[in-house]
Amino acid sequence: MESTNLLAFVVKKALRLATLLIAISLLSFLLVSYSPIDPIQAYVGADMMRVGPEQRAKIAEYWGLDKPPMQQFMRWGMAVIKGDLGTSMIFRRPVVTVIRERFLASLALMMIAWLLSGLIGFALGIIAGMKQGTWMDKLIKWYCLTLASTPTFWLGLLLLIVFAMGLGWFPIGLGVPAGVLAEDVTMGNRIQHLILPALTLSILGVANVAMHTRQKLIDVLASDYILFARAKGEKGFLLLWRHGLRNIALPAITLQFTAFSELFGGAVLAEQVFSYPGLGQTTVQAGLRGDVPLLLGIVLFSALFVFTGNLIADLIYRIVDPRVREGGSL
Repeated sequence: MESTNLLAFVVKKALRLATLLIAISLLSFLLVSYSPIDPIQAYVGADMMRVGPEQRAKIAEYWGLDKPPMQQFMRWGMAVIKGDLGTSMIFRRPVVTVIRERFLASLALMMIAWLLSGLIGFALGIIAGMKQGTWMDKLIKWYCLTLASTPTFWLGLLLLIVFAMGLGWFPIGLGVPAGVLAEDVTMGNRIQHLILPALTLSILGVANVAMHTRQKLIDVLASDYILFARAKGEKGFLLLWRHGLRNIALPAITLQFTAFSELFGGAVLAEQVFSYPGLGQTTVQAGLRGDVPLLLGIVLFSALFVFTGNLIADLIYRIVDPRVREGGSL
């Protein structure tokens, strides 16, 4: 029975993923195709005045831009099925290579922010729940509610002004020092350029986990078995460690995995503010310059990235909650 439910779960998720990828690819392609951006002009750049109609036609033919939009999409889709995401018009390199290089830079940024926001948010949620109604609880709630309405770019600019331009503790932007050869860049240089973008995403990612953990802990502390434990003389951190930690930790972990989509969206804005050479900044470049193969490749990859986070969260639910596992649905 359990194996049947697992198979049905896998098939359902596979169908959802296939439908999601097709829909998001088609929508992204149509938006780019009918946008006012001229991909040929963006490709040629400043030399556009020197390019005649014949050269323009050859460029369009080379990149397949002379075909109707749906024919371009079907041609791209058939290539993707064969494992070919095409060539980037901006970088003149395979899309897979560009995504791999840029994602490695973004991965370090997102994973650091993801871990820090989860740990800090969980700790703040525990403190607020244990100190319900006190000034500390009110301060943490105010902090989280303020963060929930704070734009990523605004916080990034604020940190940039204070810590980079004002105090001079960190570099203004980029992923490595400007004018330094790649072989001369040290790990310390990379970490120094990574701190402010990661701090921006970490601060903003705290609110959801903290508020969820706080409410979950309040519910747990009001349960019968906690009242019984208190009657036996248990209190404080010992009570939390023995009876409440597991009940609040697993939902918080699951919530953190479902935050992949917000993390990816926040990374796009943070990378733009700090000129960090990651996948987010590449996405903006591809959209503004009409690089359809690169943009669609990033769209597919980001959808897989977010879907993986949600899948991990679903699997955790199935492992932790027997009712979900037995029901075979989420």
